[in-house]
Amino acid sequence: MPRRPSSLTPCRQLAAPRVFSRRTAPQRSLAALGASEPQAGARGPGTYLRPAPSPPRELTRTACDALRLLARRGGSGRRMGPVGTAAVWDSSGAALPRGFWAAVRVWLEKPQVANRRLSGAAVQAEGTVQLGECGEISPSIVTAGAGGGDGGQEGRAARAAELGRLWREVRGQLALPPPLTAWGGPGELRAVLRTLLPRGRPAGPPARELAVQDVYHGTVTFLPLEESSEGKYLVKKCNIYQIQLKHIKDEEWSVSVVAPFPEDWFSDGIVYPKLAWLGNELLSKLAKWSVEQKPSEFKSTLSLISVAKYSKLYQDLKEKYKEMVKVWPEVTDPEKFVYEDVAIATYLLILWEEERKEKGLTKKQSFVDLGCGNGLLVHILNNEGHPGRGIDVRKRKIWDMYGPGTYLEEATIIPGDSHLFPDTDWLIGNHSDELTPWIPVIAARSSYSCRYFVLPCCFFDFHGKYSRRQSKKTQYREYLDFVAQVGFVCGFHVEEDCLRIPSTKRVSFVGKSRTYPAAEGALIDEQITQFINNRRTCAVATCDRRVGFNHEHHCGGLCKEAGSEPSEDETETADTLWMPGFRPREKVEQVRNCASLPRDFVDEVVLSVANLLLNAAPQKSCSDKQGGNMNTWNQGESLSLREVAEHLDKEILKKLKSEYGGLQTLLKNNHQVFEALNGRVHIRDWRKEKPPSKTKPEVKRRLSAEAFKTRLCWFFIHHPDGCSLPSEACPYAHGTEELRQSQMIKKKKHIQ
Repeated sequence: MPRRPSSLTPCRQLAAPRVFSRRTAPQRSLAALGASEPQAGARGPGTYLRPAPSPPRELTRTACDALRLLARRGGSGRRMGPVGTAAVWDSSGAALPRGFWAAVRVWLEKPQVANRRLSGAAVQAEGTVQLGECGEISPSIVTAGAGGGDGGQEGRAARAAELGRLWREVRGQLALPPPLTAWGGPGELRAVLRTLLPRGRPAGPPARELAVQDVYHGTVTFLPLEESSEGKYLVKKCNIYQIQLKHIKDEEWSVSVVAPFPEDWFSDGIVYPKLAWLGNELLSKLAKWSVEQKPSEFKSTLSLISVAKYSKLYQDLKEKYKEMVKVWPEVTDPEKFVYEDVAIATYLLILWEEERKEKGLTKKQSFVDLGCGNGLLVHILNNEGHPGRGIDVRKRKIWDMYGPGTYLEEATIIPGDSHLFPDTDWLIGNHSDELTPWIPVIAARSSYSCRYFVLPCCFFDFHGKYSRRQSKKTQYREYLDFVAQVGFVCGFHVEEDCLRIPSTKRVSFVGKSRTYPAAEGALIDEQITQFINNRRTCAVATCDRRVGFNHEHHCGGLCKEAGSEPSEDETETADTLWMPGFRPREKVEQVRNCASLPRDFVDEVVLSVANLLLNAAPQKSCSDKQGGNMNTWNQGESLSLREVAEHLDKEILKKLKSEYGGLQTLLKNNHQVFEALNGRVHIRDWRKEKPPSKTKPEVKRRLSAEAFKTRLCWFFIHHPDGCSLPSEACPYAHGTEELRQSQMIKKKKHIQ
């Protein structure tokens, strides 16, 4: 082994550890090192990960012969060998072995983060087991997995009995041959029964596994199970594998994977990948997780529902509604929004199904989606048998495509007594923006039986934009805590969960039950009113402290509204409004990104800025050899946005100030001509543009191809040196004879 450097590099600066096949040194007892099974997510500070030396991957003939001999002596008939070993360094001595068990827990509960061909794992039961013949289980620590609820004492006892029976059947079927570490020692074993759920459609059959953790020896053994025709479980010996943690010396540890030889290993490419994947991909991740475990500020994904049910239903609904992607008439990304709403609908359908089961209900729950947007979530829930409707301030084009079975309403929701839903079971706030903090309030005041689901996105308080109050948390986490606090104040048992959707804002809150009896509703209502008023008062005080700021701009007009009379259209209902001055989203969405500016005005500004850059001194020129001749193309100078603004007419600047982003937005919108970056702008040289990436998503590649030669080249028309690219290489048309009709326009006409 090469000499280790005197100083170590922090693991975050290193690549994943290199994995190699080798015989490792004898293991020291982990119990002597104070090993104990930690809680998931624990980690030690100041840990380091260092790549190990890399001998040849294949075992030598001598090692193979030795392993065959050991296997024969073990009486198993299966030849086992180390698939790979990774060296891990723990300089602080605080990370291992605790971090190893946290990494194992990730692989047990969330195997999809490593194996992308799985959609998850459902942990049915777990508990301590004895090595004796009786196979007792400690039912006090047996838990249900997959967020399906523990089913009470009877459910825990039933799972304890099942795990005990399973352990008795499995225990006598095999003796672990070397180099697998045999179970034993003074410590107890912990058994985890899980079901691996394949991804895709048609999905493969789920696979059951019994994972046996031996904390004393630092091993976890995975025993694949097959059910016989008599209902008994048999161990699929060709797919047994073991993950081992060994302490070498001082801060040096190793993580290894031991499995059958390739000729004995069965790989289906999904639940059981190839041995090379186990020895490289999985092992490197386990080694990295062991020393890089970061405490997550969010709950586990899909912690409140059954992962198995979710995976199956999601694939069914995805197949059922996939055609929506092809006919999507909105300007938003169809794949993101369609599959995101399918995932949210799947979550709600499973949540509601389990609620009906718990309460003994047969009638499907009703709902109202406040701020329903494109209405697809409402459409799916209606189609799946749930009565309900969606309300939004603005009708979308896609609404007309759903048909009469989908109930969507164009209306403005202003929190008050006139917008309550006493006959509705559930209120939904899916990216409901300014209504997000009001969802629990409306649910609490609608009826004692009303529940809610909210998925926060944009940050809004009761009165307007949310203002941060502390810097120790991320803005997202702070806002989530605020939304959860609103639910608690409204008297709900608030549960947090993380959805499996293509979005960075995936945390949701569910309020299914109350913390108070129905007779105390009036007291809770007073508590809610006081909380809302306190939030409003604090917001006004914050505005008053902002000396020198434009209050109306930075506080959304709140300071003015706090002491003002209700507007004319609110006079009749002022006594029923919960927040006078609340401003809902405008019915007609204002486009203020410079896209609505007159074309002549934009062309004038573009030409003025381009001339300014081209005539600035010193002038920059770029040379290029074409056909053997040296051609010089004027690229102009780079100027700051302030310098550009100083040369523009005041009337132009005044008009641009009414748009979000102003001058910078206009220049970025005209990316054919300019490149604006870090507060500076210069003429774009298309010869320096990178060719389209082959890894670019298919949708974006298709859009790029459809836009080719559909617009005139600005440089060909206006630049004194013409275009820097020849006609065949330029994505824009050099003259009207090269213009093509936009395929996007054709598609929109066809949809309409």
